[in-house]
Amino acid sequence: MKTSNKEWICSTNVYEVNLRQYSESGSFWAFAEHLPRLKDMGVETLWFMPITPISVLNRKGTMGSYYACSDYTSVNPEFGNFEDFRSLVKKAQEMGFRIIMDWVANHTGLDHVWTRLHPDWYKRDEMTGDFKRASGMDDIIELDYTNKDMRKAMIEAMNFWVTECDIDGFRCDLAFWVQLDFWVEAKAVLDTIKPLFWLAESDPLDHPEYMQVFDAAYTWTWMHRTEEFYKRSFSLYELLQVLDRYQQAPGINAWFTSNHDENTWNGTEYDKYGDAAKMLAVFSCTWQGIPLIYSGQELPNHKRLLFFEKDVIEWNEQPALHSFYKALLHLQRFNPALRCDSKLSRVHSSGDEKVLSYLRIKDTEEVLVFLNFSANHVRLELLDNRITGNFKELFTREPVDFAKKRVIVLPAWGFLVYIKTNE
Repeated sequence: MKTSNKEWICSTNVYEVNLRQYSESGSFWAFAEHLPRLKDMGVETLWFMPITPISVLNRKGTMGSYYACSDYTSVNPEFGNFEDFRSLVKKAQEMGFRIIMDWVANHTGLDHVWTRLHPDWYKRDEMTGDFKRASGMDDIIELDYTNKDMRKAMIEAMNFWVTECDIDGFRCDLAFWVQLDFWVEAKAVLDTIKPLFWLAESDPLDHPEYMQVFDAAYTWTWMHRTEEFYKRSFSLYELLQVLDRYQQAPGINAWFTSNHDENTWNGTEYDKYGDAAKMLAVFSCTWQGIPLIYSGQELPNHKRLLFFEKDVIEWNEQPALHSFYKALLHLQRFNPALRCDSKLSRVHSSGDEKVLSYLRIKDTEEVLVFLNFSANHVRLELLDNRITGNFKELFTREPVDFAKKRVIVLPAWGFLVYIKTNE
């Protein structure tokens, strides 16, 4: 088993893999054909949505939900078999990727093997005496975390994937639905095998206590507030207040504009953010934290993917936003100024009411970002004397000497990312 520290987490990015919709076959090996493209794009960590078998009882649609598991230590035949997955992990890791698995600890499907072998491991509905359905769901039932035997079995199941496939971590579904002391226990056991990446589907603003276990967590509040901002156009100051709260929150913030839930149930990033979608992607890759990207965002994908049916992403030979994400992800990965532990400070200008400007610094490296949070063309003057010297814009490669140039022009919802050249 490899042993490695967790320094890599601070400069990683996470790409969510929806296997069912990634190809016509939906197999591990069909996805593997995309690895060279994703490597070139700068993807570092691959998060696989649940690969475990799906329960049949009360299955939604014709194919069911990834999140209604029937066996924690088997593979959904829809994708291939166990050896296929283990080989894919090995191949991807040899190419430099890290692999994390989606882990659904709060609940299982109605015909999970434990319902037959260990029915006492589940919560019971006080009215019916039957297994307790998860909140608002009719295809999943809740596990009982007061049961020590169940907790032990859950950790053993997670251990199986670490020891047998050498995965690098877990994205924990609805982490805050599971009592915190279980995660404390699980991490203490599993991190002795190898240091793992723990990503929580939880928001540190709502559940800061969970960050004593998890390395990173979702920024749900930011995602919702930016959508409201785009559609209702309130003051940028209100958004900055949200960012200030995240700056004080524990752990690493994971920024995103889409994921499987958002895309299917609430719309694509273009449904939610319209012309601001690319600008917010730039934010996700340059603000303090790490970015999350969903399958197909590099196309760009304007389709809401069905969840319980086959609905393949409409790939083409050269995704139009491949170069856009490549520039951002390579910068975020290799420039120390964009590590999650680097210094971030606001930069003031005459356009502060509409433009979010900030400077990222680590040692001698500097990255300067301008984001226009308005539907108007903005011409601003830099008022911050710290900004001086030679920079180069990330996308246009245009050089600029900020000792001489103090005026910045941004189109509606536009963005500029400047890298100090130290020349």
